Amino acid sequence: MGKFVIKTTSTGVKFDLKAGNGEVIATSEVYKSDAACKNGIESVRACCVGEVEDQTVEGFEKVKHPKFEVYTDKAGEFRFRLKAKNGEVIAVSEGYKTKASCMNGVESVKKNAPEAEVVEE
Repeated sequence: MGKFVIKTTSTGVKFDLKAGNGEVIATSEVYKSDAACKNGIESVRACCVGEVEDQTVEGFEKVKHPKFEVYTDKAGEFRFRLKAKNGEVIAVSEGYKTKASCMNGVESVKKNAPEAEVVEE
C-alpha cells in the first residue's frame, strides 16, 4: 500500500508519493502551507486516472487534461509529470533509464494514489 509523505522543507511543504516498498514514485512542488500541500494530494488522487501522452514519439497524440506526460529530459532519461485539469503540474517523477520503467512509474501512481494514506514526517 502506498502513502503520501508530507515533509517540511526550508521553503515550505511538499509531498512524496511512495510505493509499498518505500520507493518514491512522484514528488510535488513546494507549497506555502500544509493545507495547500494536502489540496495537492487530493488533486493527484482525482487526476491520476488521466491518460498518458507519450511525448517521446514523433507526432504524438495530444491528450486532454488531466494527463500524464511522458518525456525525455536533457540527460536522456525518461520522466513523467502529472498535470491537473487546469494544466498545472501537480507531481513529477525521477529520471528513469528506460521508457518501460517510466511507464511502470505511471502505473504505480495510478494504483497507489487513490488509496494511499497521508503521513507527516
